[in-house]
Amino acid sequence: MNPQISSEKTFETSEIVTGDAEALTQSGFTPEEIVSLLWLRQWYQNGGSDRVEVVRHLEFLKLLVTSGKMEL
Repeated sequence: MNPQISSEKTFETSEIVTGDAEALTQSGFTPEEIVSLLWLRQWYQNGGSDRVEVVRHLEFLKLLVTSGKMEL
């Protein structure tokens, strides 16, 4: 692996995180909330969620309930 490419990617990622953190700060999020949101985004982008199938089923059930095709 080329170390120069790796360092460039890290630099780009840190720029994105910094920009996102600034936008979240301007939107009124606390530093703790910002850290949590950025961590969750990173976790999901790296395949951290093995519950995707369960979430899809829950979203489908929610759609059925909200459309009136299923009652709780």
